[in-house]
Amino acid sequence: MLRSFLILALAALAAPSQAFTAQNGMRVDATGPQGFTVRFPSPAAETQYLCAAGDFVIRGLGLPGATRIYRASPPPRKQGQGIAFTLDAGQKVKMALFTSLGAKDNDGGISAAVARGSYCTILRIWPE
Repeated sequence: MLRSFLILALAALAAPSQAFTAQNGMRVDATGPQGFTVRFPSPAAETQYLCAAGDFVIRGLGLPGATRIYRASPPPRKQGQGIAFTLDAGQKVKMALFTSLGAKDNDGGISAAVARGSYCTILRIWPE
């Protein structure tokens, strides 16, 4: 019985983690304690990536809306790639257009509440 338990425990650890589905239908994968990637769902405006990032931080991670989100992958993204985000200001890259939107002291980030509140739509736009 102990052997079966150990096999199940190891299998659970080896299995890929479940993706979070944001309110706009986009999928988000955690990539570490401070990072996550919003998957590419062709076609999607960059504002929809921000919606998914903000929703993940608030609902998926349970963090406050004031939590700062920074882009971790440099723009422009290549076709078929998602966008990586981080909560660590030390790992950020310039977010181009979004540096002035919701920026606090021009830190290059955006709060999770502004990302979700300004860019999420009521209806899901991508089916699962």
